[in-house]
This record gives sequence, C-alpha cells and structure tokens, in this order.
Amino acid sequence: MMQTNKMTKGFLYFICAVSAMGGLLFGYDWVVIGGAKPFYELYFDISNSPVMQGVAMTTALIGCLVGAMVAGAAADKYGRKPLLMFSAVLFTVSAIATGLFNDFTLFNIARFIGGVGIGVASALAPMYIAEVSPAEIRGRMVSLNQMTIVLGILAAQLVNMLLAKDTMVAENQAWNIEWGWRWMFWAETLPAALFLVMSFFIPESPVFIKLRTERLTANHVITPLTSQFSVLSSKKYHKVLLLGLVIAVFQQWCGTNVIFNYAQEIFVGAGFDVDGMFINIVITGIANVIFTIVALYTIEKWGRRTLMLIGAGGLGLIYLTLGTCYFLEIKGFLMVALVVTAISVYAMTLGPVTWTLLAEIFPHQIRGIAMATCTFALWVGCCTLTFSFPSMNAALGSSGTFWIYSAICCCAFVFLFLRCPETKGKTLEQLEQELVKK
Repeated sequence: MMQTNKMTKGFLYFICAVSAMGGLLFGYDWVVIGGAKPFYELYFDISNSPVMQGVAMTTALIGCLVGAMVAGAAADKYGRKPLLMFSAVLFTVSAIATGLFNDFTLFNIARFIGGVGIGVASALAPMYIAEVSPAEIRGRMVSLNQMTIVLGILAAQLVNMLLAKDTMVAENQAWNIEWGWRWMFWAETLPAALFLVMSFFIPESPVFIKLRTERLTANHVITPLTSQFSVLSSKKYHKVLLLGLVIAVFQQWCGTNVIFNYAQEIFVGAGFDVDGMFINIVITGIANVIFTIVALYTIEKWGRRTLMLIGAGGLGLIYLTLGTCYFLEIKGFLMVALVVTAISVYAMTLGPVTWTLLAEIFPHQIRGIAMATCTFALWVGCCTLTFSFPSMNAALGSSGTFWIYSAICCCAFVFLFLRCPETKGKTLEQLEQELVKK
C-alpha cells in the first residue's frame, strides 16, 4: 500500500479524487433525469403512457446492472485503471447522445450506455480507492467517493432548477420541451470529459499488480467468469459474501433513495405545491452534502460498525415517525424536517459506510468479482425499490410504505449488530485473516 508521507500524500489525494470523479458522474447521471422528465415526456409524446415513462426511467438502471455484473471480472482481467477509463468514455458518450437524439428508442439506448458507466464506476471507484489507501485513512478516502456522489446529485438538482424556465410562460415551456431537457444531459459532458483525461494520469492499483504478478509467477491463465463465481460461492466465503450482499441491498431498501426518485409524490403528499417541491428537493440535496462531509470525519473516529448501527436504528425511528405523521395527515414544516433528518442520517452513515465496507471486507483473490456481485445486488435493490414504491404507495398509502421501510431498518439493525465487524484501522490483509474461514 502507498505510504502517507510528504512525498506521496498529495499524489494519493490526487488519484483518489480522480477515481472519485466516477462517483460525481454516477450521482449526476442518476438524478438528472428527474428534472428532465416533465419535458422529454412531452417531447416524445409519452406523458400519457405510464409504460413508456417507466421504460425511460429504468433503462439506465438496467445498464447499471449490466455494468456492475461485468465490472469485477473485467477489472481482474484488465486492471482497475482501464475500467475506470472505460466508464469515463461511457459517461461522455451518453451525455452527448442522450440530449442529441430525437428518437425515443435511441434516447433509451443512450441512457442505457450511461447506466453501464454508472454500474462500472460504482463497483470500481471505491474498490480502487481502498486498494491504494493506507489503513489509517482508508475509510475517509473511500468516503470521498460518496462525497462526490452527493455532489453530483446536488449538481444535477441545481442544473435542473436553473435550466428549467418558468413553465407559466408559453415561450419558456416550448423551450423546455425542445431544448431544456437536452441541456440538462449535455451539462454532464464537461466533467465526463475531464474524468477521461485525468484518468490517464493515475497508476494501476497495487493490489491488481500483486494479483497479476501472482498469476504470472504461478503461470496461471485468467480464471473464466463461471469459475470465479464458483470460487466466490465456496464455503469459506459464505459468511463474508452474505454480509456484503445484505449491506448492499439494505443501503437501497432502507428507503431513503425514494425521496430522490419520487420527491414530487412525497412532498406533494406532505402538502407542498410544485414550487415548494423544487425548493425542498434542493434543501435535501444540501443536507445530503453537509452530512456526507460529517461522515468524512466520523468514519475513522466512530468506526464503520457504529455508523451502520446508527443509520439502521435512526432511520427505523424516523420512518416510524414519518409514517405516523402521514397517517395523522400532518403537513408542512414538520414533514420537511423529518425528510431532511432522514437524508442527513443516511448521508453520514449508510450512504458512505456501505461503499467503504464493501471495498474492505473481501480478500484480494476475489475482491473484483465479489465487489461486482455486491454492486449488482445493490442495483437490483435500487431497481426493486424504484419499481415497488408507486404500487406500495398506492396500495398502502405513504404511512404504510414508510412503516414497512421502518421494519426493514429494524431487521437490518439486528443483523448488523450480530454480524457486522469493525474494520477501522485494520489493513486489508488483517481483515482477510479475520473474516475468511480457512
């Protein structure tokens, strides 16, 4: 691992920041479609077609699944750096093409390409950062990836708000439908191109170099993907793989991300009009950034296990209260305060700590395929959460939906209390000895 002396600390921060740009683009690309949605739906004449609306919203998520699925095996074969560069290319192509195409099918293909970029970046960026960072600051460095994700989310929210002209004026509405949504996607081109250029200047992960050297020394060929899954599913990795899968899925099924994806339903249900909704969305984005910064300082002091328990328990309590307020038809400031509190708790706990733990707990022999498998599970969790919320909200109401999320958080708290280890301050080699059954 790199040493954090005066000669290398600056370069370490540089390469981690470059890698974390994948997180920035991940956050932007994931959220930008929410602001573009009202306008491209009118442009493509799908505003009265729920099926086509669902297709437009989910093609990127399907791409995420594909990207996450192939990222691990490809990273173990070709290295971490080439895959990060590949994701940068995908982000750049998608940003340009999504705003360029006038055909709905081509629009979705472009979104799918961006989704693949998200899947690759979400699997590789935290893993790369963990592999180049020394134990004493590894959590903070991996949390930098989550910091850039939430900055990307906030950037998308601000760009959407600034580009969307007053829809009460006919000329502005026409511009929004013809050009506004395009510029929301095109705005991603600059950071995507910068990520591509800067990725040429980062080194390969020392863990991959070690893995490649071991193969060359033993005269091994690259293990086929099916064989890698066989190794991953072997008995000695059962406990650590289960831990990783539960952590990954829980980060989504804790319910917080529905606030970003379905902000209109949540805030309108709390009694706000459209203008109030946009303001509240930006408020949640700002809270997301502030408390992710808090996480950068607490993750090495409080530890991963403690923060995960605070996140699961805290969100369980908040969602229980939020569901009760919906049930009692309480509206106004209290509802915003509860939503912002939920975002804040998530931002300093489950958001960054999940990626840190996933990047730490697996031994180097399977880290690529294990990280990809857990990231794939995370995006499956994201897809099922996204798809299920409208149906749950319609069938159970907002109160019942948030009570279910509260119950999920309580169950996860028990699991984490029993199974989640503390990884703070330990080297990846120490963690391998502690977590893997010999």
